[in-house]
Amino acid sequence: MDWKPDIPRWKQVYAIFEQRIANGDYPPGSQLPGVLAIQGEFGIAQMTARRVLTELRDAGLAQMQPGIGTFVTELPKP
Repeated sequence: MDWKPDIPRWKQVYAIFEQRIANGDYPPGSQLPGVLAIQGEFGIAQMTARRVLTELRDAGLAQMQPGIGTFVTELPKP
């Protein structure tokens, strides 16, 4: 991946997942990849991958279920 040096990596990965959710690659109710899978796909630190999932949750795009995983939330209808 070509990283933009002026943008934190977590924001760049977050934008990719935000786009994947918007495109329907991860429809509502589907499980997002876990921390280790994100870390492996993007070559980022574990804490960075965890932050991506936390930010998706904070934005209302995902819901974390401890011990189970992170799932895409139902998006509001326009």
